[in-house]
Amino acid sequence: MGCQTAVAQHMIEQKADGVLSLKGHQGTLHNDVKLFFESENTCPTVGYESFDGEHGRYEKRTVRASSDIEWLKKAHPKWEKLTSIVAVTAKRECKGKVTEETRYFISSLDATDPKRLGQIVRAHWGIENNLHWVLDDAFDEDKQRTRVGNSDANMAIVRHIALNLLKTEKSSKMGMKTKCLKAGWDENYWLKVILGV
Repeated sequence: MGCQTAVAQHMIEQKADGVLSLKGHQGTLHNDVKLFFESENTCPTVGYESFDGEHGRYEKRTVRASSDIEWLKKAHPKWEKLTSIVAVTAKRECKGKVTEETRYFISSLDATDPKRLGQIVRAHWGIENNLHWVLDDAFDEDKQRTRVGNSDANMAIVRHIALNLLKTEKSSKMGMKTKCLKAGWDENYWLKVILGV
């Protein structure tokens, strides 16, 4: 959702740089970048590798980046300030099971510092993972089965609003899940969360 020309244009207007994640819904842009990194003729060498080992899980992240993308700019002229493309491959081993995933990105930053590009991508994943964890822990989001029409999207919006209201309420020093329970049990606390009083 974040990889839209309007988002990129807003960053340009704010004189900011960014790294935007590519998904399949950007037409041929995702496929073009993926093909570039998968091709033996064009694929850049490894730019940066990092390793993590925590809680019985080992992960190797490989960052490859290229600013040699005039061909891509011509094929996708609506992406202003397109400067580089990035591929981040995460290979994880946990309890004897090995998984590998490659994600693709476009950026207004130069490809000369793949370590920094990898850190930016990692920070974004951390934000997404943290938000997902809070929503799942407090609202059991992974177990939600609403699928009729727009009900799943509508309920996701309601959960985000509730999460933001609960985060804003600072009088109770407790975890998000406990705040949810308290709001369900205590009408006065519920009103305090909703009205901010």
